[in-house]
Amino acid sequence: MKKYIIYIGILGVGFLLGGLIFGSLSTKSDEHNHKTTETKNQLWTCSMHPQIMQPEPGGCPICGMDLIPAEADGNGLEANQFTMSQNALALANIETTIISSTSNLASNIILSGKINENEKTNAIQTSHFGGRIEKLFVNSTGEKIDQGQLLALVYSPELVTAQKELLTALESKNNDVSLYNAVKNKLKLWKLSENQINKIETSKSIITNFPIYANVSGVVTMKMVEEGNYIKEGQGLFMIANLNTVWANFDAYEKQLSSIKKGDEISITTNANPNKKIKTKISFINPVLNTATRTVIVRAELNNRNGELKPGMFVKGQLTSKKDLSQKEVLITISKTAVLWTGKRSVVYVKKQGITPIFELREVILGNELGDSYEILEGLNAGEEIVTNGTFTIDAAAQLQGKKSMMNTPGGKVMTGHENHTMDMSELTTLTFGVRGNCTMCKETIEKAAYSIAGLLKANWNVDKKKIEVTFNSNKTNAIEIHKAIAASGYDTEKFNGDLNAYNKLPICCLYDHTMKMNQ
Repeated sequence: MKKYIIYIGILGVGFLLGGLIFGSLSTKSDEHNHKTTETKNQLWTCSMHPQIMQPEPGGCPICGMDLIPAEADGNGLEANQFTMSQNALALANIETTIISSTSNLASNIILSGKINENEKTNAIQTSHFGGRIEKLFVNSTGEKIDQGQLLALVYSPELVTAQKELLTALESKNNDVSLYNAVKNKLKLWKLSENQINKIETSKSIITNFPIYANVSGVVTMKMVEEGNYIKEGQGLFMIANLNTVWANFDAYEKQLSSIKKGDEISITTNANPNKKIKTKISFINPVLNTATRTVIVRAELNNRNGELKPGMFVKGQLTSKKDLSQKEVLITISKTAVLWTGKRSVVYVKKQGITPIFELREVILGNELGDSYEILEGLNAGEEIVTNGTFTIDAAAQLQGKKSMMNTPGGKVMTGHENHTMDMSELTTLTFGVRGNCTMCKETIEKAAYSIAGLLKANWNVDKKKIEVTFNSNKTNAIEIHKAIAASGYDTEKFNGDLNAYNKLPICCLYDHTMKMNQ
């Protein structure tokens, strides 16, 4: 009996020791796994520049100080997240929208463009003989002319001499017909009609001023000569455009070309009559890309027999891009107001699910411009909630809390830390004012001009409302300086007219109407 008791005791002690040993190993393993996970997800930041976040230790790209492990705050937020109170959100009128996805079977692409003459019907009225212009019957551009209309009277010494030769040859016609025919053909080469030649032979008098008649009908788009000018044979007098048909030339961005094909239907509206839609098809896509603007000319030919379409008019084209049904693609779009532009980056603010409002910056890749929205190629998913109104306020809050913001690019310089001082909200001024422009290319130029001013933190120009919202440090700059910078880039503001030399160098789609309403 004692033997069994001893065996049972030994077995109990064995179980006890085994539990202690293996339990300790299990605890160490759990601790190791936990530490490994922590190390894997660990971010490193700078104590003086908390907006810097690196996945591994090293030096701060701004000040060179050693990075320290970034810790989640007391609310359990990640180092890249920040909060705003419900009261602050209400005062700033912050609005959010949940992203929804739609079928990508058809999407609308908006193109900006301009009416131009149909180059196929353009003609240059030339003189068929040299001389001095004695009288012009067309004195300004824009005049409408008909084929056969008298345009000018020209005194030509060569024609005077040729007429004398004709009358001499006429007298000896019976003896030398070949000489008569040669002189007559010479006059015909100068476009003298048979009736004009017969009139000279009948009257036996020399015509000093010869008429020039229009070869085609159309509108004079360029006047190349003045009365009293000496002209050479073949020299141009007028450029004439037949405006019964015109071209609508649009600038298409490089990223839009995959959705645009020759023969696609396009609906065109003009600023002069925005309620009237002209439906036609794309007739030409330029095979050469403009390397300066990264755009390609897309053209549609329009009937203009009623003369409503004037060359130089600004137009918008809405093109429906149809996708193959077998592709079954999903299209994610967001409002233009949700996007902040900073150089080549496009960013939005995502609101995390939960009771407390938590926001984080998200960089996105934009696709086509679809009316008031942008197509999202990468960076967002359906069902996520994003800020669509008050994005600048959210961005300012992120920057003041030392979080990633629109202005805080990796390794970039920001206005926090020991470089000067931590910015006080009282130093920030936000205002809006009108700026004329047409398209997203205008937006890039206008905002780039604004950002050239030291002390400017945010700039967002609204394409549809023709106004810009800016936030700047009032200790470093003022509104007038921002107005001047934008005007110098070629764009009218409420206080200054755009520089004409800069305006003339803008792409075709950016040549806005100087009378358009702004700050709508």
